[in-house]
Amino acid sequence: MAHSFDMKNGNVTVFGQETEFNGVLEFTDNLVITGKFDGTIKATGNLEIDKTAVCTVTVMAADSILVAGTVTGNLEAASRVEMRSGSKITGDVTTLRLRIADNVNFHGQVTMLDALPETDIFSAAPAEYKQSCISHG
Repeated sequence: MAHSFDMKNGNVTVFGQETEFNGVLEFTDNLVITGKFDGTIKATGNLEIDKTAVCTVTVMAADSILVAGTVTGNLEAASRVEMRSGSKITGDVTTLRLRIADNVNFHGQVTMLDALPETDIFSAAPAEYKQSCISHG
């Protein structure tokens, strides 16, 4: 399966269109969701939300996030977020780099990181992470 997103070296796991997952998902490699996800994602790898996927999250945190489908909830990417044409995102975005294509339905606020934070955004308490961002800004 070819992916339009530059995946880091490592395994690529695909949640198929018939897959429904509820809960907390943590991973270090790369994940493509083409089905339905409801919960929290805490990852150090790359995440791709396919155009067929519907995700409702408290937070979706990964190194890089590509959204071609529908996401409701906050996105946090240490490296970058890319919103593809036809995607629907409702939630706030925190990232180092952001790309929004034409024909994206996005409702939320964007916080741009000046540099990669020294604090691990995936294990830090929210207050600690926010303080890290402020001290770098």
